[in-house]
Amino acid sequence: MSETPRAGDPEMTTYRDVQLSPDFSELRRRFRRFVFPMTGLFLAWYFLYVLLADYAGGFMSHRIGGNINVALLFGLGQFVSTFAITMIYVRWSDKQLDPAAEKMRELIEGEDQ
Repeated sequence: MSETPRAGDPEMTTYRDVQLSPDFSELRRRFRRFVFPMTGLFLAWYFLYVLLADYAGGFMSHRIGGNINVALLFGLGQFVSTFAITMIYVRWSDKQLDPAAEKMRELIEGEDQ
């Protein structure tokens, strides 16, 4: 089912024009240049943790102090790195993506909306 357009909605051709525009291509390129390497880095870190847990039990069970061992620190590091990556992305996006996306939104929708 197709939805009936409402007054003030941009035409579908506008979206196609934006998708093919150099500004949109640049916005996608910026996004990918950040997200793909960061995702690769995080996945490498995660798989290192999984592989060490599976194949380096002696190392991972090494006690650091009390009941705290290397595996626990690596596991907590997964949470810390997830939050750190999120904070880094939000700051980067605020500076690199949001201004360009806002400019494109204003061009599509008009500044009065």
